[in-house]
Order: sequence, then structure tokens, then C-alpha cells
Amino acid sequence: MIAAEPRIRDMAITTNGILLAQEAQALRDAGIQRVTVSLDTLKPERFRALTRRDAYPQVIEGIEAVRRMGWPGLKLDTVVMRGVNDDEIADLIEFARRMGGEIRFIEYMDVGGATRWSMDQVVARAEILERIGARYGRIELVVEESSAPADRFRLSDDLTFGIISSTTAPFCRTCDRSRLTADGQWLLCLYATAGMDLRKYLRDGSSNRDLAGLIRSAWQGRRDRGAEERLLLKDRQPLIQVGELRAKPHLEMHTRGG
Repeated sequence: MIAAEPRIRDMAITTNGILLAQEAQALRDAGIQRVTVSLDTLKPERFRALTRRDAYPQVIEGIEAVRRMGWPGLKLDTVVMRGVNDDEIADLIEFARRMGGEIRFIEYMDVGGATRWSMDQVVARAEILERIGARYGRIELVVEESSAPADRFRLSDDLTFGIISSTTAPFCRTCDRSRLTADGQWLLCLYATAGMDLRKYLRDGSSNRDLAGLIRSAWQGRRDRGAEERLLLKDRQPLIQVGELRAKPHLEMHTRGG
């Protein structure tokens, strides 16, 4: 008797959006069901300053391609930074509305390449809600069972948005996320500076059963509380300094899958 192949119920990707327009159809044909695009600003000059790329038109084109295709499950991720893009919260909500997607505001975190991070740049969930409420009126918390990191809210016209408050209200104890870098490092926490080298086991000829056992054992023994531990620090500085980041590039958010 041949065991049935496991079914993948939901495949999703997170992208910077630069190649999305030209690859959207191929991704859809491959079975990808949800797309998340990182978009921190709607201003081309700010986009250039934040990303060091002159690719704003390509990103917007990619998002619009997803809209035209009627692709459900589009999400836009925005890291809110005081004095940088916190004046665009309402504009981003309206852009998401036009694109048929859901915006998720993310508190600025002191990980990856955020070597100039400081707590006074963080716009907390409470303040984001206050600003949105001042513009749109009543906001309702969406009560649902979900493993997603975002708390979701609904405006009076039924438009929904999310907030990921990892900095001021960590959810470490219920987090079910891990990250696998392109060079095979498996990281159990976004704040982890070291992980399991799965590439080594693959190259040593470990079987699927052996790998499954390693992964299961590591996850069951997971005690990571990175965001909670950072919250308790009195003099909180960026997690990774520039020198260490250059020596260990897999600690960058864009290489570890932030």
C-alpha cells in the first residue's frame, strides 16, 4: 500500500515586489495562494532612501498585477518608523483598499540590519490605533483563531487591517514561526544569532527520517523568548552591530526571511 502524499493547504510568499509583475502568473500557476509584499512608503523618493533601490515603479506594478489577476489574499507589510513614514498610515490604508489587499503595520524592530534603531523611533500599536481612530472613527478588534502574528482590526466600513506589535507586546510564547536561510541555517527565533546547520546534515547524507527527527527535537525543545527578553532591557540597543552583521550576513532580515 502506498501512503498518500501530504497535501499542502496554503502556500504563500513574501516578496519585495520588484519582480512580481513579471512572475505573478508563474507563481499563480505554481499554486501560490497568498502574496505578501513589503511596502514601507508610497513616496518614490522615500522608497529610494529606505531601500537604496530605484525600484518603486516595479513594486507598484507588481501589486497592481496581483489586483488585476483577481488574486485573493494580498497583504502589504509596512514597518512604521517615527519621523520616516508614520505620516503615511492613512494613505497606505487607502492604497491597500484600492488594491483589494490588507495592510499590516509592523512595529519597528531592533533586528537584522536595523543598526540605527532606537526605541523613540518605534510607533507602538496603541499609537497606530489612536491615529487610525482619529481619521476613521470606531475600530473593532477582529476575534478569530489564527496563528498569524498580526492582530486584526475592522473599520466601520468593514475594511480590515493588521498590526504586528513584536516590540511593545511580544507574543513569543505563542509564536509558531521559524526561518530557513538560503545557506541552510534554521533559526528558531527572529532574534536568534545562531541556528541549526541543516545543509551540513543534507550533505552528510541524512535521510528524510533523520532530518525530521532533528527538526522535531529542536522545535519541541525550543525555549526562545527573544522579543520578551529584549523588552526587559533598560538600555536597549540594536541587536546586531554593523561589524557582526558584515561577518554574518545571514543575520540580515532580507537573507533570513524576515
